[in-house]
Amino acid sequence: MISEIFNFNVIPVLFETDILVIGAGSAGCVAALAAAESGKYDVALVERYGFPGGTSTQMLDTFYGFFTPGEMPRKIVGGIPDRIVNELNATGDIFLRPNTYGAGTGVNYNPERLKYVWDKLIVEAGINYLLHTTLIEVLSEENERSTCVFWTKGGFYKIIAKRVIDASGDADFSYLSDYGFELAGENEPAQSLTTTFRMSNVDLGLFEKAGGRKMLKEKMHVSFESGKHNLPRKDGSVHEMCQTGCVSTVAVKVTDLKGLDARDLTLAEIEGRRQSYTYEDFFREEIPGFEGSKIIGLSNQIGVRETRRVYGLERLTKEHCMQRKVPEDSIFLCGAPIEDHRKGDNGEDETYWQYIPNDGVYGVSYGTIVPKDSKRSWVVGRCFSATHDAHASCRSMAQTMSMGQAAGLAANLSLDDDTGSDAVDTNKLRTALLEINTVLEVPHNLADTSRNGWSNNFK
Repeated sequence: MISEIFNFNVIPVLFETDILVIGAGSAGCVAALAAAESGKYDVALVERYGFPGGTSTQMLDTFYGFFTPGEMPRKIVGGIPDRIVNELNATGDIFLRPNTYGAGTGVNYNPERLKYVWDKLIVEAGINYLLHTTLIEVLSEENERSTCVFWTKGGFYKIIAKRVIDASGDADFSYLSDYGFELAGENEPAQSLTTTFRMSNVDLGLFEKAGGRKMLKEKMHVSFESGKHNLPRKDGSVHEMCQTGCVSTVAVKVTDLKGLDARDLTLAEIEGRRQSYTYEDFFREEIPGFEGSKIIGLSNQIGVRETRRVYGLERLTKEHCMQRKVPEDSIFLCGAPIEDHRKGDNGEDETYWQYIPNDGVYGVSYGTIVPKDSKRSWVVGRCFSATHDAHASCRSMAQTMSMGQAAGLAANLSLDDDTGSDAVDTNKLRTALLEINTVLEVPHNLADTSRNGWSNNFK
């Protein structure tokens, strides 16, 4: 720890707060909004980038996990995540679309508008909001508070908090607090890294007339086998964006590089950009409708699917998911399949899919978001407590937003009752979640997953 090298006693305290959320990705933003819901406590949200949203605005343009896959879709996520989509829907910045591989209907959105929506709701909630602020150390806890050291362009500062929600993606707070974790890649291959890219001036009508996704898949297979374009994988997805004539992709695949190593990340960023322009050549030369298209944007950084996974009071496992368990202390639901992007045994990149049986749904226990060594913190997002396989099912943004929602309300209850994060009354928490329209039981009604069907799901 760098506290062994530097004297942090001389660093000034920027402010003290009741609840500090570290990381303004989807999970962190919703955690802060939920924590501010009661208006009783001071809430702060810090983010190392210059905009909020994390993966939702840096790499992707679709929320998955709101709906179950299969022929009888149900809407299984609600509460604050609904408010986010409602804000986008009000300005015509969403539509519903089927997933390329059948993982369930996605909520496609304009990621640039989403940055503004996150900003707007955070500011309106009165949250103490800091961008360009990076956590570098957690000092020993004193007087039942956590002292966190951050680097900003103005120098080093401390923020002292009664409760902390770690939404950093890489479990930075938990790691610096010496909480136990499993590192992706130690016991199984870590999921691959992906640079997403967007292309403009695409004739989608011509693309669909020529066979659409089926045609694209066939041509990718032929090109991969022939080696003509040196594609990194046989399969990849391309989908329409909210912006007319534009598409977004999940096609790049970078393996065997670590998401916590600066040298590996540098190589990964370079390789991700190289692959993106390899795909541009392939699309322009081989795919009808793309002849005049060009890349107009790459993800802000390469997408990292998993690094540290904290050991919590409980751990979500593949068996739990496949057995469709819904524990009494469930804080949200998930129906997404295991979607494991990895290198196959033959060295080729592949994606492994396994669906929850019988269009099933499982519930996730409160203990998966509480580090087992902690008394005053929670961990949400892709670093929550899960095994590799279970994580590959439960990492969709609708579920990570739901984790944040539960953590924010749990932090309020922890302060209300003067209890640790490990002793929050889960019955009270579930009641609080239901009061803001969280879905905790599988609904009987089928969802409207037509392109413009979002609003119909609230009737």
